Amino acid sequence: MRSTLRTCRTALFVTMLGASIGVLAGSTAGQTPQPPQGGQVPSFRTSIDVVSMNVTVTEAGPGTPRYVTDLEKAQFEVYENGVKQDITVFNKTNSPIALSLLLDSSASMESKLQTAQEAAVGFAKKLRAQDLAQVIDFDSRAIVLQTFTNDAAKLEHAIRQATAGGPTAMYQALYIAMSEFKKLKKTDTVSEDPRRQAVILLSDGQDTSSLFSFDDILDSVKRSETAVYTIGLHSADEPSNRGFNEAEFELRQFAQQTGGRAFFPRQISDLADVYGQISDELSSQYTLGYTSRNQRRDGTWRSIVVRVTRPNSTPRTKLGYFADRS
Repeated sequence: MRSTLRTCRTALFVTMLGASIGVLAGSTAGQTPQPPQGGQVPSFRTSIDVVSMNVTVTEAGPGTPRYVTDLEKAQFEVYENGVKQDITVFNKTNSPIALSLLLDSSASMESKLQTAQEAAVGFAKKLRAQDLAQVIDFDSRAIVLQTFTNDAAKLEHAIRQATAGGPTAMYQALYIAMSEFKKLKKTDTVSEDPRRQAVILLSDGQDTSSLFSFDDILDSVKRSETAVYTIGLHSADEPSNRGFNEAEFELRQFAQQTGGRAFFPRQISDLADVYGQISDELSSQYTLGYTSRNQRRDGTWRSIVVRVTRPNSTPRTKLGYFADRS
């Protein structure tokens, strides 16, 4: 059960606040963006005209999964609500990507933050010239420390700015990330191909500060075209607790629903390897698209299943999308 406290906090927010997200943290450092009037989290809809998805295919085997990158269009099958679809878009080259790096800097991260920063900096240095990334730091509030850029030096400077303190506003950070992706789509005229979108979220605990609920944010993430990769830090010498178990469930849901992946390293020293695995995966994906046979604009959830014909190979992508509504 979601906590009564979070429900009460959301209700109080709906009553007292009606601000829009027009000013986000990049230009108003220290301010927490608020949802639009009425407390509704914005919808990020995917048109039913062309349904696109990023697909990761791995080969079964021991240890770190091996990515399968040599499949052809004819080796994929896509089903929507059990109905086979005709694949009209197929790309196995690495299209440009927009990344949102979310760093937990709450008080509980104090002893881990420097190592986490080093790992994130190493990841940022691997970005290609055509890629963009932003940095969002969150404790009791979420702040955009660096807007989308391909300048590795600026990203490193932003990552190192984070300092530990306060509770955890993880949902707030995801809310900002989804909003910033939406803004980028309207202003990004450099990339000829549609950018893939991905969030890399690092946290060591449960959200304790956001004015949003988990269900609201999960719904917004599912309505976006963004894969969420989550990293949950929980040291092996720390006792298991209900709060972290709930946080682990939520991090797994964010990843599973969007076609990302959840990581739970037992040692902080493993972070560099985790970021490396995410980098390898993002450079090994296929982009598939189709025009849905179901042309009803009814706003319903449509499940997606992708299969490949090569034996011992497993595809992974988002679990579905919300149809547009007329």
